[in-house]
Amino acid sequence: MTTTLTATEADALAAVDEAGIARTLLQLLAVPSVTGSAAESELQHVLAQRLDALGLEVDLWAMDLPALRADPEFPGTETPRDEAWGLAAVTPSGGDGPTLILQGHVDVVPPGDPAQWRGDPFVPKVVGDVVHARGACDMKAGLVANLAALAAIRASGARLRGRIAAHFAVSEEDGGLGAFGTLRRGHTGDACIITEPTSGALVTANAGALTFRIEVGGRATHASTRDAGISAIDAYLPIHAALARLEERRNSAPDPLMSDHTIPYALSVGKLRSGDWASSVPDLLVAEGRLGVQLDEDTAQARAALETCVAEAAAAQAWLPEPPTVTWPGGQFASGRLAPGSPLRDLVRDAHADAVGGPQLLERGAPYGSDLRLYTGAGVPTLHFGPGDVRLAHGPREQVRVSEVVAATRVLVLAALRSVGVR
Repeated sequence: MTTTLTATEADALAAVDEAGIARTLLQLLAVPSVTGSAAESELQHVLAQRLDALGLEVDLWAMDLPALRADPEFPGTETPRDEAWGLAAVTPSGGDGPTLILQGHVDVVPPGDPAQWRGDPFVPKVVGDVVHARGACDMKAGLVANLAALAAIRASGARLRGRIAAHFAVSEEDGGLGAFGTLRRGHTGDACIITEPTSGALVTANAGALTFRIEVGGRATHASTRDAGISAIDAYLPIHAALARLEERRNSAPDPLMSDHTIPYALSVGKLRSGDWASSVPDLLVAEGRLGVQLDEDTAQARAALETCVAEAAAAQAWLPEPPTVTWPGGQFASGRLAPGSPLRDLVRDAHADAVGGPQLLERGAPYGSDLRLYTGAGVPTLHFGPGDVRLAHGPREQVRVSEVVAATRVLVLAALRSVGVR
């Protein structure tokens, strides 16, 4: 649907600062805010200053990590940390209208092998309209779009009936501590747009992801008499094959929103450790990985499926000295989805049609976990819409087009104004 813009909407769109968007993107990318690092905290303080300069009411606080970790619903973390900063801000109260949250995470994953990058991954490189750097699409482009939308609305002088909030979260990449702590502090709203990279789609659901650890025991002996021992590596191999079969079964009938993905609910082993001496039979193997959680699947059922799979594969090996153990450390992402009748879906679609034009946004699900499930779990209707191609995230080719950030900003401007209302 294409509608005629109101004068307030036209003024706000005209106030979108394209040059400022490009500058801000480069500035944020230069902060190496890897999950759990000091730079992650540094970026929260930088963003708090920017939000304060926009005239928002800012809450920047040191999270009480022991209290959050003791919460029975704590989502888990994978990166050691001794501090975490929460950041939430909101426009001044204008009336009795609703509150729309623009949300994004400030942390990025480590860059990996430096040789795979063309230069320093935290020194952004501009080639025409494209910016290359770690965090370019996941998700500092989304943070910039949130900031730029707020700046345009404030610069236009729009008198809001409701309020627009910004929630900038740490620790999304390893579980969602930042969003969890923000919601626990009482910051909430009537709807939420998370500006994750959505590759030109409207993401209204995403799968979950549970980190697991499998420990398989063996019996050590000298390698020259290996027949007197039990190799933990040999004991693990049938379990690995059973995990592949489990993945196949769990992906046999995915939700229609996930049908575009070859493996919507991936089960992947990312780390294997075994042995401490080349000429010894290893007595322990530790496998760590992630289990994809199906849409609407209870996480306890997902865990039980993997635990049963491992137990059955081990039981078929009567010669094992003891059964393997399965534990669940690290990030624990449940799945989540926007309710079918939520008006947020059409709000963003119509804002896109009016701000950018082109084909209607397609609705899809995402195969990864995100903060979406924490907001929907707290009763806040939430979806993803943001600049960038998620297929480039977490890799050495990570990049985003500035024009995509500008387009997303324009959509957010209209969506925010229409969500909270104008006096």
